[in-house]
Amino acid sequence: MSLLPRARNAAALLTLPVLLTACAAAGTEQAASGPPKSGGVLRLGISSAPDCVDAQQVATNASVNVARQLVDSLTDQDPKTGEIKPWLAEKWESNADSTAFTFHLRSGATFSDGTPVDAAAVKTSFDGIKALGTKAQLGYGYLAAYKGSSVVDPQTVRLEFSAPSAQFLQASSTVSLGVLAPAAFKKTPEQRCQGDGLIASGPFVFESFKQNQEIVLAKRKGYAWGSSLFKHQGEAYLDKIDYKIVPEPGVRTGSLASGQLDAITDVQPVDEPQFTGNGFSENVRPNPGVVFNLHANTTRGVLTDEKVRQAVLKGVDRAEVVNTVLTPNYKAATSILGSATPLVSDLSAQLAHDPKGAAALLDGDGWVPGADGIRVKNGQRLSAAVVFSPVFNQNRSVLELIQQQLRKIGFDLKIEQHTTAETTQIQLSGNYDFLWYNVTRADPDILRGQFSTKAGNRSRLTPGNPLDVALDAQSSTVDSAKRKPSAEEAQKLIIEHAYAVPVFELTQVVALSSKAHAVDFEASSRLQLFDAWLS
Repeated sequence: MSLLPRARNAAALLTLPVLLTACAAAGTEQAASGPPKSGGVLRLGISSAPDCVDAQQVATNASVNVARQLVDSLTDQDPKTGEIKPWLAEKWESNADSTAFTFHLRSGATFSDGTPVDAAAVKTSFDGIKALGTKAQLGYGYLAAYKGSSVVDPQTVRLEFSAPSAQFLQASSTVSLGVLAPAAFKKTPEQRCQGDGLIASGPFVFESFKQNQEIVLAKRKGYAWGSSLFKHQGEAYLDKIDYKIVPEPGVRTGSLASGQLDAITDVQPVDEPQFTGNGFSENVRPNPGVVFNLHANTTRGVLTDEKVRQAVLKGVDRAEVVNTVLTPNYKAATSILGSATPLVSDLSAQLAHDPKGAAALLDGDGWVPGADGIRVKNGQRLSAAVVFSPVFNQNRSVLELIQQQLRKIGFDLKIEQHTTAETTQIQLSGNYDFLWYNVTRADPDILRGQFSTKAGNRSRLTPGNPLDVALDAQSSTVDSAKRKPSAEEAQKLIIEHAYAVPVFELTQVVALSSKAHAVDFEASSRLQLFDAWLS
């Protein structure tokens, strides 16, 4: 099958369980192939066309997977422990209320134009992200309270915020706050999106971008300031990374199977079995952040009734979703946060499938079965619609199974498919019953962005509610021991009031040929290719 036509002072501040991040087969094959070696071009098939390669503007997985290789961040985050580790910054401090962060930069790091990565450059970069406004699709939220930066000395920069921003320390490890050279800001955001003037300090540099076909990155010669989490120091092993844009899953898998690609992203559940042996391997990691869920608008129709929302939460059989539509690589939700998220709580008991409990709630609330099995109360049918976009290939299949499950308790779930752009507009307008989505971030503050009345407020709650209090409290300190109770309280309140119905954790599945090794994930389950190599 052919490809598409050329188409620190900083100790452990965050903790989470150790994760299984790769199949045993991958480790076995890599060990048998000898030590890592330099050279070669990794041909990587990706499932969608990046619309931008500027780290400060990207939002989609495809774009992030490219941009991560081009930029360094002030810090890095350990995927196994959640700890924040040194990268461009050797150490850092924050003040008591997390409104100021001081970073001490390592010496010797340079941008690809030869200029130094110093405090003045970091200030210019963060000011530049703030100036992008909503074009900085992820960074805009991370820097919502950002007031500005000051240069303490050539290697020390202080960033100040107008409100407690404990989340910023983790944000400083993300690709969205990756540092660009001052010269990059002489280009327009649109030019940088296409790679024009995209000057950074990362282990790879931009080479070419053919829309809807491929993106090529080349090794940065002389790179010697990698993250403390990298498995080796010095330059990257690969000479180049050639991202081939192959949207059709069957073509992607066929191209890997036939040797035209070395690795592919977004392996579909139906295709996973063919890459778990026979010279192939899979690297698997669940996404941290908000799991795929039915997020309820508590001001709409039957969902204004908390008992109805609780019944829906009990009526969903998460294990059946994973076992029927997905694969063992996916996990049933045990909280509104995924298991790879720091400070996640295990609320699996509260999320147990309990159709009898759901029926009892609805019976007690006056909802009686109608002629077609759907419950009715005062002439109103027990019905609500879910809005979704097919950003994940199995979304419709999952929702159709949930639809069947909820019919068994007398609830009629209607399914409405829209484009991603349409779904965003619907969400902003509040014109929905349920939203179906997930959001990736390795920090519990992701909940504030979706549930706080000061932010996304997708549940359309009233300001000053207990959830707001918990979300504000967890954002006020970087000390995980002090932060944990409020993060746990926020998760508990969301499930207790069924503001959202968690279903499953999105999982990244990358398939590798026997030639490709160490195609790894960083803490946000995006690709980190510095240590990747070819045999």
